[in-house]
Amino acid sequence: MVKITTNTQIWFTSDHHFGHENIIKYCSRPFQSVEEMNLKMIENWNQVIPHDGIVFHLGDFAYGGIEFVRDIRAKLNGTIHFVRGNHDKIQDSQLLTVFKTVNDIARVKVIDPDVPEGIQRIELCHYPFKSWNGSFRGSWHLYGHCHQNLPEDSSFSFDIGVDGFNFTPVSYEQVKTKMNQKQSL
Repeated sequence: MVKITTNTQIWFTSDHHFGHENIIKYCSRPFQSVEEMNLKMIENWNQVIPHDGIVFHLGDFAYGGIEFVRDIRAKLNGTIHFVRGNHDKIQDSQLLTVFKTVNDIARVKVIDPDVPEGIQRIELCHYPFKSWNGSFRGSWHLYGHCHQNLPEDSSFSFDIGVDGFNFTPVSYEQVKTKMNQKQSL
C-alpha cells in the first residue's frame, strides 16, 4: 500500500511499449520508427512529470532486457512505482533496481480533502476488473492493457494507457475529473 498526499504530484500511465516496433502498427501509432516513438514518449513524459513527481506505471513498459529498461528509465523524470504487465518478463529482483516498487496489483491511498472521508482509494492493475476491492464504496480502478479498445462504462474504472492520452501520463487531477464526470451520470 502506497499512501500519498495530493500536494505531491501524481501520475498514472501504461503501455508505452518502449522499443516495441510492432506496437506502432498494432495500435496505429503515428510514428515512422520505434526510435521516433521512444523519443516522443520520453519527451512527453518529461514535459509533464517533474523530477520529484510520482508515477504509477501499469505495465508493458519496454521490450528488451534489463539494460534497455535501465536506459529508458534513466531518461524519465520522477519516482516510478511499477505494476507488471503481460509483456514485462524481467525478474522482480532486476526490476527493483530500476523502479521504486514492483507489484502485480497495487493499492494506493491518496489523501485528498475533496473526497469523502479524505482518502481516495485506487486499485491499480495492468488488466481491467469488473469489480475490485471497494468498488461499491468509491474506490477507483485504473488499468491499461486494452489500448483504449474497451467501451466506456459507468463504473469507477478507467483505462489510462498512453494510446488514449497523446502518449503522455495522466495526472491524478485528470483522473479525478473523469471519475467526477462518471459519478454525475
